[in-house]
Parts: sequence; C-alpha cells; structure tokens
Amino acid sequence: MRTVIASLIGAVLAAALLWAPAAPTGQYTADRAGDPVFAGRLYVDPNSDARRVADRLAATGDTHRAALIDRIASQPTAVWLGDWYSPALLDSVIRRHLRAAAAQGATPVFVTYAIPDRDCGDYSAGGFAPSRYLDWNRHLAAALAGSRAVVLIEPDSLSMLPSPKCAGVANTRLPLIRSAVSMLGAAGLSTYLDGGNARWLSPDVQAGYLKAAGIADARGFFTNVSNFDTTQAERDYAGKLSSRVGWKHFVIDVSRNGAGWTGTWCNPPGAALGQNPQITQSPASKLDALLWVKHPGASDGTCNGGPSAGAWFESGAEALVRGRGA
Repeated sequence: MRTVIASLIGAVLAAALLWAPAAPTGQYTADRAGDPVFAGRLYVDPNSDARRVADRLAATGDTHRAALIDRIASQPTAVWLGDWYSPALLDSVIRRHLRAAAAQGATPVFVTYAIPDRDCGDYSAGGFAPSRYLDWNRHLAAALAGSRAVVLIEPDSLSMLPSPKCAGVANTRLPLIRSAVSMLGAAGLSTYLDGGNARWLSPDVQAGYLKAAGIADARGFFTNVSNFDTTQAERDYAGKLSSRVGWKHFVIDVSRNGAGWTGTWCNPPGAALGQNPQITQSPASKLDALLWVKHPGASDGTCNGGPSAGAWFESGAEALVRGRGA
C-alpha cells in the first residue's frame, strides 16, 4: 500500500511540474544582493487581539490576567491575510501594518491564507476560486511592492496534499502557488513556502511538493506553523529538507511549542508558549528566524473547548502562558 501511495504522489508531482508555468529565472534577489531579509527587528502589531484583550483587562483592574496576556501581546506576530477581507479593507489593513512597521524600524511578516479548497474542508475551510486567487495575489503584490516584507505563502497548503480529503487538489494548487511565488517575488518580497513539520511528511516527499510549488524562486520554506514540535526537532527536520531543495533558507514557528507535541494538534491541553521570536539570520545558518506565526490565543477550531478557528480563545491563551512559566 505504501508503495502504491508513493507512486501516486510521485506521479502527481511530476505532472504538476509539467503543467506549472515557469517562473522567471533569477527572480529571487534579496539574499543575492547581500541585504538582510529581516532588517531591523520583527514587527509587533500594536492592535492585535492579545493587545486589545490585555488593555481591556488592565482597564477593568484585572491586572493579573492582563499581565498574562501582555506576555503574548508584547511579542512580534505574523499578520494573516485571507478571504475574510474585502479588497478595500485588505488595502487598509496592509497600509496600517506597513506604516506601523516602518515606525518601529521593523520587518513585517505576512501570511497568505486564501488558497482554493483551503484546509480541504476541515475547521479552516474556505479560500477563493482559482481565477480569483491569482487576482488576489496580484493585488497583494501591488499593495506590498517596495516594502521588503516577508510573506509566508499558505500554511498547510503542500503538506495536506497526500491526504485523501485533498484528492485531486494538487492539480490546481501547485500551479497557483508557483504563480503566487512569481508575483510576490517580482514585487521584491521574500517568500517562504509550506514545509510542513517533523511529524508530517518525510523530507523527500515534502521536498517534491516544494519543488513543484516553485521553491527555486522563493527565499525558502517555513515549518511547524500552527503546530507544536520542539525547536530542535524542527531544526533537524528543516536541515534535511533544505538539503533536498538546493539548501534553501527556512523559518520555524515557535509560538506554541514550549511543551513540545502533546498528542493532538487542535487546542491541545498542556501546550505552552515557545521562546520569544528572534531573527537568527547569519552566513553560517539557513535558519533565518524563529517566529510566532500562529497567534497564541487564536483557536485551532471547535475542539477541546475552543471557539471557531481563528477566534480569540481566552482560557487557551492563559493556559499557554502558564504552561511556559517564568
């Protein structure tokens, strides 16, 4: 059975490489120019859900709980962009974050999350139709052009493809991601693709999807987004994956991995905040940064007492902070 599945995966990847439009060679230039991808420091959103909750708790005199949530609100987090924004609101959101990041002398990290058949019908289902998705990426590229922002393209979009619930999705998805890499890269943005995590696909299989999705013209890949593996496990896995895709760079989501994997991915009891985000980019390493991509306190879905995916989960947020301790 495993041999049959591996053969089918190989066939899909080979076909995707033939169908996908070729991106311009030499398009990615940020690291070739010698400029840091993460210039200054990482951007802290002054209007995040955690910030608003911490300020509200402080205003009502609940200083203990306010201090707990402030440990989340004070840290840099990625900005997620998806199909929940109208075009006008999307422009407004992007302008607000770019202005705030410039005032901080910081690099903003954006996450795109609008791929067709997103989450293949699970808790985070949604996304645009294929033609709309390409227009949306053109819009993003124009809005972000010249900002030198970092863009993480579509978490879970590649790692989910072997799942039976995603049957047939790869035929459309891989060419779309290649086009997104091309559009965003042409706007001078540093892009990273979905590298899964250490407990998901093997480095060989994940590398095949990354190649089919245009990793050659991206800065690199991200791992552990919205997941819980330890940083060391992810570094080991990412190093193996990097070696299979031309020694591309990578970033790791450490937002909720302080306790490591606890047995389930959806609002798991016993999870803890990971270490604070930091830029690690250096000539000696392919690891560019440790990031908080998933927002601590944002629900994974209606499981283990959580609200809908992406909604603020107060008790979950407090548990993450307590789990890390001092």
